Amino acid sequence: MESSKYTKQFILPPERCMDWAEKSAVASAPVWCSVDLRDGNQSLIEPMSLQTKIEFFKLLCEIGFKEIEVGFPAASKTEYDFLRALIEGGLIPDDVTVQVLTQAREHIIFKTFEALKGAKNAIVHVYNSTSVAQREQVFGKGKEDVKKIAVDGAALLKELAERDGACYRFEYSPESFTGTEPEYALEVVNAVLDVWQPVKENKAVINLPAGGKRNAARLRTAGGVHK
Repeated sequence: MESSKYTKQFILPPERCMDWAEKSAVASAPVWCSVDLRDGNQSLIEPMSLQTKIEFFKLLCEIGFKEIEVGFPAASKTEYDFLRALIEGGLIPDDVTVQVLTQAREHIIFKTFEALKGAKNAIVHVYNSTSVAQREQVFGKGKEDVKKIAVDGAALLKELAERDGACYRFEYSPESFTGTEPEYALEVVNAVLDVWQPVKENKAVINLPAGGKRNAARLRTAGGVHK
């Protein structure tokens, strides 16, 4: 019955910002991104085959999705082959952007760009965990070292896109955002944006995951995130 023994389990934002919640109506149509081909596939007892994934992709295009996450191409041969089949088969409409996911690890990023070769429109989504528990129990690293993982990953994305002459967009997730101190998450996100230098014509996407890499709020930005 003694509540004083429990420590505080949440941290309030440093500044109140409820502008988004206080709007009486939306000012523009949202951008819908389908994640069924990765998140939906991961939840199945029997994951989709290559042909099933191709048919599902075609259906998503018919429905009208303009951004479709096609998976984690460095994770398995099926995921890699799926993306290559879409690109080499000319199955991606010119107005559809495919999105791929990669950890902020050098060899995985290289494999991801290998899989993407020839894609016209793509978003490369890089992530690393920033939460207190992951820093202390998984990485065994301090804040600066974990921020460096994010910055190095962001720099490699930019370098490889420039090398390939590809006009890819970038997305970053401070994975386990809800377990990360807000001011530190902000510091890491802005450090990543300092590397990418997004502009209005080519915005970056910031994904703030409630737990893992999804169930998140997505923010498109042409500059730093200040709140």
